[in-house]
Amino acid sequence: MDYVIVGAGSAGCVLAARLSEDPTVQVTLLEAGPPDTSVLIHCPGGLMVMARAPTARFAHNWAFETVPQAGLNGRRGYQPRGKVLGGSSSINAMIYTRGVPRDYDAWAAEGNAGWGWADVLPVFRQSEHNERGADAFHGAGGPLNVKDLSDPNPFSLAFVEAGVQAGYARNTDFNGASQEGVGLYQVTHKNGERFSAAKAYLWPNRARPNLRIVTGAHATRVLLENGRAVGVAYVQDGREHTVRAEREVILSAGAIQSPQLLMLSGIGPADHLRQHGITVRHELPGVGANLHDHPDVVQVWDANQAHELFGLSLQGGWRMARAVRQWRNERRGMLTSNFAEGGAFIKTSAAEPVPDLQLHFVVGKLVSHGRATVTGHGYSCHVCVLRPRSRGSLRLASADPLAAPLIDPAFLQDDDDTRRMVAGFKQMRALLQQPALARFGAVERSAAAKTDAEIESFIRQNADTIYHPVGSCRMGQGGMDVVDDQLRVRGIEALRVVDASIMPSIVGGNTNAPAIMIAERAAALMARAPRRDNPSGKPLAAL
Repeated sequence: MDYVIVGAGSAGCVLAARLSEDPTVQVTLLEAGPPDTSVLIHCPGGLMVMARAPTARFAHNWAFETVPQAGLNGRRGYQPRGKVLGGSSSINAMIYTRGVPRDYDAWAAEGNAGWGWADVLPVFRQSEHNERGADAFHGAGGPLNVKDLSDPNPFSLAFVEAGVQAGYARNTDFNGASQEGVGLYQVTHKNGERFSAAKAYLWPNRARPNLRIVTGAHATRVLLENGRAVGVAYVQDGREHTVRAEREVILSAGAIQSPQLLMLSGIGPADHLRQHGITVRHELPGVGANLHDHPDVVQVWDANQAHELFGLSLQGGWRMARAVRQWRNERRGMLTSNFAEGGAFIKTSAAEPVPDLQLHFVVGKLVSHGRATVTGHGYSCHVCVLRPRSRGSLRLASADPLAAPLIDPAFLQDDDDTRRMVAGFKQMRALLQQPALARFGAVERSAAAKTDAEIESFIRQNADTIYHPVGSCRMGQGGMDVVDDQLRVRGIEALRVVDASIMPSIVGGNTNAPAIMIAERAAALMARAPRRDNPSGKPLAAL
C-alpha cells in the first residue's frame, strides 16, 4: 500500500477518495465501525436514535464520557462519536456551517501558512454542491450536497420570527457575507436522506481497484522504523493484522482517537507514556493537549402541539407511524428533519467583532442532551460559547488500545466562558419569549433560574458539549504543537494527522464542514509531496 488512513470519518472519507483518484497509488482505509447500511443513518430522523448511547443492534456510536468536570459540578459529560463509515457525519445533526473568516485568519497569523480565509474559502467551495447554486461563497458540482430543509417544521419558522421580533437580523445564509442573525440552517441532505461524508466521497468511488476499505478494524498502533511511520497494526475479529504504507500513514480518527493512537504508538508526553509502560519512540509533549469544545446548555419548553412537535405520546405515535410511511414512499415529511432546524449567531455585546454565541432550536424536548427519555411534547434551544478559553486534555487510561481514553475538555474552567454562557442563556430566553412562540403557551422548565447566580448554578448542573471536540493535535510552530502547516507530525517521517484535532482554535460554528475542508486541503498537499521513488513530486501518471 502507498497510503494507510486510520478512520473513515469525515476527513478519512475525503482522503480516501481524493488520494485514490491517482490510479498509480494504492490506498487502504481502516474503520473500527461497521458499514453505513442502517436505515437509521440514511433517514435524517434516525438521528434521535443514532446520537444516543448505542445498543447491541445499533452500535454506531463510541458514546464516550468525559472525566468528572469541575466546572459542571463534578458531572461526566457525554461525548458521542461516530463508529461507522462516515464517522460522526453519519450520526450528527447534518448542519452545514463553517465559522467566520477571522477564525481561519487567526490560524494563519500563528504561522500556519495556507490556512487563512483566502486560502480555505476556495477549498470549501470545491467540496460543496449547494443546491441553491454557486456564488462567491458557495460551490456547485462538488461531492458534498448542501441544501435547504425540504419540510421545515412550523415551530422552526416561528423561532426565526421570534428572533426577528427580538431584534436580530434575518439571515438566510450563515455561510454568506455575514454570519450574524437568525434563520434556518442548511443541511447535508440529498433527496430526503442524510448525505454523509461516506455518501459524498466513498460511495461513488468504492469500486476503485486501488481503494481498499476495511471495516471492523480497530487500529492499535502506528508501526515505526527508524523514525518513520511504515504501517498500522489493527485488530479485526479478535485477531491482530498489520498493513504497510510505502508513502504515508494518515491518522483521521478525530480529536479523541488520533492523539490516543499517537500515544499508544509511543509518540507523546514522555512521562505520561512511561507511566503506562509504553516505550517512548518520540517525545512530543503537545499530543493530547489543547483539547477544547463548545460548552452548551439547553432550555426545554413543554408544549401541547403533538401534531407538529416530536415527542412520546399516543397522538405522537400515530403521527410517527404516518411519517415513517411518508418517508419510505416519498422521502419527505417530518422524518427529513435534522431536529435542530433553526438557529442563530448572536453577540453577548455590540462590542464583539463577530458573534460569540450560537443557538440551535430543536423541535422536541432535549433533556440531558438527549440521553434522557421524556414523555410529552415541546421544544428546546441550545446556546453555546463559540470561542471558549478553557483548555483541557486527552490522556490514556491505560496501555490497552481498546480502552476508552480520559477525555477532559475542562468545561467552564475559565470565568470568561461562564460569563458568556450566562449572558447567552438570558438572550436565548428573551428570544423564546417573543410573541411568535409565546402564542403557543409553552412553559420553560428552567424558569426558576432568574438571577445571574441562579442561571450559573443551572448551567453548571446541566451544561455539556455540543459535540465539537477539537485541538488535541494542534497545528502550529510552537513547542506544544503536534503537526506543522502541512499536517506532518513533528519529528516523525511519513506520518500526518488530518482531522479536527489539528485546529489551533475552534471555529465559530459546527465543525463537520471544516473537517472536510481540512482533509480536502491535506489531500492536495499530499498529492504534491515527493515520494522516495519520485523525488520530483509530480503525479506519477504524468511521468
